[in-house]
Amino acid sequence: MELKWVEDFLSLSETRSFSRSAELRCVTQSAFSRRIRSLEVWLGTVLLDRSTYPITLTADGRQFVETAEEVVRLLSQSRADFQARGERSHLPVVTIAALHSLCLSVLPRWLTGIQGVLGPMASRVLPDNFNICVQALVEGGYDLLLTYHHPSVPIPVDPERHPCRVIGRDSLVAVAAPGLEPDADGRLPLLQYSRGSFLGRLAAIAQAKGGAPATYPAHTNENSMAEALKSMALGRHGVAWLPRSLVASEIGHGALGVVSPEMLMEIRLYRSAGRARPFLDQVWAAAALDEPNYALAE
Repeated sequence: MELKWVEDFLSLSETRSFSRSAELRCVTQSAFSRRIRSLEVWLGTVLLDRSTYPITLTADGRQFVETAEEVVRLLSQSRADFQARGERSHLPVVTIAALHSLCLSVLPRWLTGIQGVLGPMASRVLPDNFNICVQALVEGGYDLLLTYHHPSVPIPVDPERHPCRVIGRDSLVAVAAPGLEPDADGRLPLLQYSRGSFLGRLAAIAQAKGGAPATYPAHTNENSMAEALKSMALGRHGVAWLPRSLVASEIGHGALGVVSPEMLMEIRLYRSAGRARPFLDQVWAAAALDEPNYALAE
């Protein structure tokens, strides 16, 4: 049994709508339904009467609401106590969920800028893929989310619960190592992210725009790490769509060349409004003082 199943059920007990709760929990409706069903299987009972609209709770469902609320309350309190214990060190702490590539290219410089305003601080960082990072923010485990944004791929969070700031800009750029050979039809091998990944969706949009080279699928990286595709591109295995901030040095040295028009992206910082404390308020205010520009192409 997973805690998120219980939190899903509590959301559903309030909204009485699978679609609305799935939206609030930042998952697809089908995935949300599977999680609710998994909870029912684990409990060995039916919690919902799905024949009504809006849905209603069964007698067991109404009984389980009290148990679920108490479980979530106790676990949340324990987590808060443990985190507060860690934050009683001599340095204030901020927790950040961030995309892998941003942890390498942007986060260190951004933290340096914040420390220049606020002084020494500690940080706890979760480097992971987009979905895990969004989940970490929404479920209240982290103060901030650092991610890319493009209008073509909306970020599924409630703007009132999770306001954002633009702290910089970057671009998605198609790069290839010199000497990469096309096939008999003039197509270049394409290095791909896993299906449904955030950068993969952006890469597909960029690849469909005018000016992109003709390609054929040659390699898919299932963990969707841009750094892994960068290594493959440097090894002359194909064209990779990567954040320019991640490959600026290689482009400058000639190890990689740009083979397509770039697609601009924002670098956004999201905050969990439910995690309010004085130091986090100061970090949020400091993030608005300046907008570092990481873009190398307009």
